[in-house]
Amino acid sequence: MWLGPEEVLLAGALWVTERANPFFLLQRRRGHGKGGGLTGLLVGTLDVVLDSSARVAPYRILHQTQDSQVYWAVACGSSRKEITKHWEWLENNLLQTLSIFDNEEDITTFVKGKIHGIIAEENKNEQPQSEEDPGKFKEAELKMRKQFGMPEVEKLVNYYSCSYWKGRVPRQGWLYLTVNHLCFYSFLLGKEVTLVIQWVDVTQLEKNATLLFPECIKVSTRDSELYFSMFLNINETFKLMEQLANIAMRQLLDNESFLQDKSLPKPRKPLKNISALKRDLDARAKNECYRATFRLPKDECLDGHTDCTLWTPFNKMHIPGQMFVSNNYICFASKAEEACHLIIPLREVTIVEKADSSSVLPSPLSISTKSKMTFFFANLKDRDFLVQRISDFLQRTPSKKPCSIEREWKWNLADPGCEEVPELPSSSPLAVSPTSALSNRPVNFCAGEVPTASQGLLKLFRRNSEELLGPKGAKEKMKEESWNIHFSEYGRGMCMYRTAKTRGLVQKGIPENLRGELWLLFSGAWNEMVTHPGYYADLVEKSMGKYSLATEEIERDLHRSMPEHPAFQNELGIAALRRVLTAYAFRNPTIGYCQAMNIVTSVLLLYCNEEEAFWLLVALCERMLPDYYNTRVVGALVDQGIFEELTREYLPQLSEKMQDLGVISTISLSWFLTLFLSVMPFESAVVIVDCFFYEGIKFILQVSLAILDANMEKLLQCCDEGEAMTILGRYLDNVVNRQSISPPIPHLHALLTSGDDPPLEIDIFELIKTSYEKFSNLKADDIEQMRFKQRLKVIQSLEDTAKKSVVRAVSSDIGFSIEELEELYVVFKAKYLMSCYWGNNRAAAARRDQSLPYLEQYRIDMEQFKELFISLTPWSCGAHTPVLAGRLFRLLDENRDCLINFKEFVTGMSGMYHGDLTEKLKVLYKLHLPPALNPEETESALEATSYFTEDVTTEVSPFVSELDFCLHCESQETQEDKERRSENGPEKEEKGTSPQDYRYYLRMWAKEKESKKETIKDLPKMSQEQFIELCKTLYNMFSEDPVEQELYHAIATVASLLLRIGEVGKKFSNRPMRKSEDCKANNTQDPVSEEESPTSEQSQNSAVEQQPQADHEDKTCGDAQPEKTQQENQTLGDGSGEGQGSPLQLLSDDETKDDMSMSSYSMVSTGSLQCEDIADDTVLVGCEGSSSAASFR
Repeated sequence: MWLGPEEVLLAGALWVTERANPFFLLQRRRGHGKGGGLTGLLVGTLDVVLDSSARVAPYRILHQTQDSQVYWAVACGSSRKEITKHWEWLENNLLQTLSIFDNEEDITTFVKGKIHGIIAEENKNEQPQSEEDPGKFKEAELKMRKQFGMPEVEKLVNYYSCSYWKGRVPRQGWLYLTVNHLCFYSFLLGKEVTLVIQWVDVTQLEKNATLLFPECIKVSTRDSELYFSMFLNINETFKLMEQLANIAMRQLLDNESFLQDKSLPKPRKPLKNISALKRDLDARAKNECYRATFRLPKDECLDGHTDCTLWTPFNKMHIPGQMFVSNNYICFASKAEEACHLIIPLREVTIVEKADSSSVLPSPLSISTKSKMTFFFANLKDRDFLVQRISDFLQRTPSKKPCSIEREWKWNLADPGCEEVPELPSSSPLAVSPTSALSNRPVNFCAGEVPTASQGLLKLFRRNSEELLGPKGAKEKMKEESWNIHFSEYGRGMCMYRTAKTRGLVQKGIPENLRGELWLLFSGAWNEMVTHPGYYADLVEKSMGKYSLATEEIERDLHRSMPEHPAFQNELGIAALRRVLTAYAFRNPTIGYCQAMNIVTSVLLLYCNEEEAFWLLVALCERMLPDYYNTRVVGALVDQGIFEELTREYLPQLSEKMQDLGVISTISLSWFLTLFLSVMPFESAVVIVDCFFYEGIKFILQVSLAILDANMEKLLQCCDEGEAMTILGRYLDNVVNRQSISPPIPHLHALLTSGDDPPLEIDIFELIKTSYEKFSNLKADDIEQMRFKQRLKVIQSLEDTAKKSVVRAVSSDIGFSIEELEELYVVFKAKYLMSCYWGNNRAAAARRDQSLPYLEQYRIDMEQFKELFISLTPWSCGAHTPVLAGRLFRLLDENRDCLINFKEFVTGMSGMYHGDLTEKLKVLYKLHLPPALNPEETESALEATSYFTEDVTTEVSPFVSELDFCLHCESQETQEDKERRSENGPEKEEKGTSPQDYRYYLRMWAKEKESKKETIKDLPKMSQEQFIELCKTLYNMFSEDPVEQELYHAIATVASLLLRIGEVGKKFSNRPMRKSEDCKANNTQDPVSEEESPTSEQSQNSAVEQQPQADHEDKTCGDAQPEKTQQENQTLGDGSGEGQGSPLQLLSDDETKDDMSMSSYSMVSTGSLQCEDIADDTVLVGCEGSSSAASFR
């Protein structure tokens, strides 16, 4: 490649000049090529350690002048061919021109200008985005692709200098981190180390420090453990490796392949050696942290952040912290943890003002909102930019704000046009009886006219309780008053100051009248609801009447959702629950519906209306508990692993005992999936939910640790899992909420764990207080770090389980061993994944459905199968191998969806490797019949048949005719194939269009069990064109081995004879019947036809079936019996005429003796049938030999 001229002072250092002229030098790097010796080893090591560009381009061209000591590099090349091309161009185009110049400076100026012009011309058509990456980084990416053989679609993210520990010896080299691979290369005094690891194979990433490996990164796979150390910035490297491994895990989990964000703003200053992909990943990490900290929607992207101070009116202080600005929000987080958090939606902002700076408040900024709150920020470095950013947003925002949602969906706010929530009168709670709510108009439940729950069901179905007037009622009023005071000081709604006092009020329990409102605020569901007006109503309308597996499961679980609560003993509550769950399943078909969602949603509906409950469910499933409610509950398993790890850290004495009993894996899923709602009395569990919406999963983990700690002595004395489960069940059943104003609801779980001893009640608020006192040092950032570590472990464990399940499912019918099947599964899966991240489209990812059985989740298309077939098949056919692979793919693709699963793949491979001789021949035979044989492949086959019809008397050697007909062919379906397809058609249509019918699958299963083993006699007949394709495949299977050449000549002879016999049969079937005298006359005119006589369809079918078997026997075994050959040749001589033009006479005696398989196909019984029995498209290939001595006269 041409280079922008760069100055070189020492042209001879480490370079060897190979060619020279007065103006240019062509040089080669020492050590490159043959005969490098010790100097080459030293130079190669130096290039690797210093990351020299000579590793990629060991050739270069320098420009020089006679009197100058300065050289200019103008071109480099990775191969001699490339650099020679540049050298010849210079000699042909510049050498003569340069000799005219008198001044050396003019020569150099002219050369540099010419080279710059060439480079500009070459780069004129390049994509502009390629210029985003710095030049040094592009060079490193080129090295990576050359060294590891990566395609251009594999993008390098970053590279680092480090040491790889091989044994006890460190190998200094370079670590390349790409989107899908971890690569390492080292060259040290002739010792070369090359590593390539896919991120999807990584099972563990750890950063640790030991005496042997100081401050190293450990990368574990299923087969090995790799250690890398001596990083300049180990924290940055490890963080990037975590990101890339996490992307790979998401790909395994839900097909979310990596797509680069092209909309990232360009940096103000050019960043040295930082790629656009690295900036993209850094931005993603910051966005995820930003959204998790402030509970913002998933599409919110951080624009930037800056240090500042915030004036807090409740304590009259300027709190230092950071301001975060994104598309739709301005957020503030104090440096002191939990001192103050603030979220200001830009949709709420009315006025932004720059106040006058002073020594006390430099660069102040005032932001006012619709709720009459004003926020003062100071010490802002980019105040003007921030003001412009907010102004631009306000200009883009339409003047009309979201109003009340139309149709029958209502908000439970007094003024829907404003987000500020007015105070709800605590003295007059809304109490409407179910009968009065339904008595206003007739209801047709079947027609979908069930009234919606426009407010929390608890208000509609609250029983008349004396507790409202007693001490509990007074306590509830005190809580509401405390919250009202808090609202007056800290604000209400989304713009509320969130401090440690807010958390303290949540720990004491949220009043029932405020619970729904505060759940929406703390979870962030409020933001999504107000920015998507009418979304829930549209979802309900679209999903109404739709049938799916999710809706079936929802209907089954509706009456199991808190059946003890009166709200769900009525159709109003059941219908509301149905609509919310169905709408979410329609919104997110990847999750659909999972058990435990009904329990959580039913509790949400008690305190919120339908739309609010829906958006709370969205926040729960998609942000706060990610991956909890998918088909494999991966998120719950990940947090279960975190719980086990925290138990080892905080309760080491109990940890080993719990592991021995296997209790943690049992209890944690029920605790986490339902947020304790299924294992604890409702009045107590709802307080757990209060804290969860404020704190997140951190609170669930610390409460779980507190429960184990409270029962440690009893658990240590347990003998089995059942006893431990009973102890924990009794403890949870007796966690009470003495402050609840609702009447107690019978807890079904308590009936199963009741004992003889009187229960010891545990106050829920004491349990929460204890959890904060003992385990409050848990940090959200630490939990996210632990989640990554456990996610690797869980997903790889699930992949191993899937592999074992698939191998076990197919092992009974396949000839491969378990170990071979596991290796084939790894190769099959890797090929699928390559199509996901190296394909130009997302079709590969789209065809993987997580809801399908493991066997059906990974499927490959024809191109991927061809690559696997070429590398694995024992049937090598040279250039014909891809054609054979395509036919085998069509044969295995029984449902015609152009995809095959692992079972179909190994079935085809097993037939070639482990099938007996008959099975192998059957596969080979089927590969040349529809549907394996593509109808577009038969044009040249018709050309080959025309050779026999145009001039059958021409004396051409059978060996030459074999070469003639071994061309591309076009197949014609026989009538029998068409009938067979038409019979199978309705069955496939029924399978594809009818709803799921389990009886259908039972019938199919019974049919498979009763199916007979296919024999050769069951195979369909083969037409002449198909037979020619079979001959072509056999021809391509032979190599240049002389022994195989003899067998090839024998097969070619037989194939030629069979084709000629078939042509004669066509002539007879096309002619009208004549008298025997005419036949004799024709025999005189056409000597070939005298020798060849037609056979019956039965004989033909039998012989075609035998041909591939005999051919393959000769090739595979090569032990045909001489006695049988002589007997068959004698039969041939007796059964055929003695015309001079007979094809048999064209063969020499030696060829006839060497033909070991000819007699199997050319025995003709002329007296067994008449000419009119031969079909037009049938090849005459043999008979049963019942009357071999008869001749056609």
